[in-house]
Amino acid sequence: AAQRAPLAPQGPSMDNSKKVDLKIIIIGALGVGKTSLLHQYVHKKFYEDYRTTLGASILTKVIAVDSSPLKLQIWDTGGQERFRSMVSTFYKGSDGCMLAFDVTDRESFEALDNWRDDFLEKVIPREQDFPMVVLGNKIDLSDRQVPKETASAWCKEKDIPYFEVSAKNNINVAEAFETLAKQALSTYKGIFESYLTDSIKLTPNEKPKQSCC
Repeated sequence: AAQRAPLAPQGPSMDNSKKVDLKIIIIGALGVGKTSLLHQYVHKKFYEDYRTTLGASILTKVIAVDSSPLKLQIWDTGGQERFRSMVSTFYKGSDGCMLAFDVTDRESFEALDNWRDDFLEKVIPREQDFPMVVLGNKIDLSDRQVPKETASAWCKEKDIPYFEVSAKNNINVAEAFETLAKQALSTYKGIFESYLTDSIKLTPNEKPKQSCC
C-alpha cells in the first residue's frame, strides 16, 4: 500500500502524452448568434450576416488546459423549431453543452428551459450536473429585453455558469468556451478514473471467490 502512494496524484506527464478530444455542442433559438459566437472563438472574426444553419456544422480548436492539449470539436446547430428533432440527434456523445440566447430577445431566453430539458433527456444516461454554460449574447446592442439579474437568477437556480457575451465585440467569448472546456475535461477525467478504479476493484474481489470453489 505504501508503494501506491506516489501513483495517487494525477500525473501531468500522462495528460501531456495524449491529446483529449471533447465534443462541445452549442444550442439555442434561431438567430441568437450561435454561429457568430463559434466563428469569433475559433477564427477571431465576426461576420454580420450568416445563412441559417441547417442541421449542424463542426469547427475544431486545440487549446491547452492545465498544460494538457485539448481538442475541442464544436458542433454548431440550427435553431429553427422544425429542425429540433434533427438537431437532437447530434447531442449523443457530447462532453459539454453551451446554451445560447439573445439578451434583446425575451423569447429566446424563455426557450432555454426547453432546450436544456430536451438536451438532458437525449444524452443518456447522464447526471443532471452535465457540463453546461449559458451565454447571453448581443450585449453590444441597446434594446435589451432580458436583464442580467434575470438570466443570472435562472442560471444560479440550476447551478450553471452564466456569461454575458458579445460575438461582435469579442466580449467574454473565449472565457465562456474555456470555462465549459475545463468543466467537460474535469468530468471526462472523473468518468475515466472511476472506470479505472472499478476495473481495479473487480480483480481482487473475484480471486477469493475462485479460490473458495
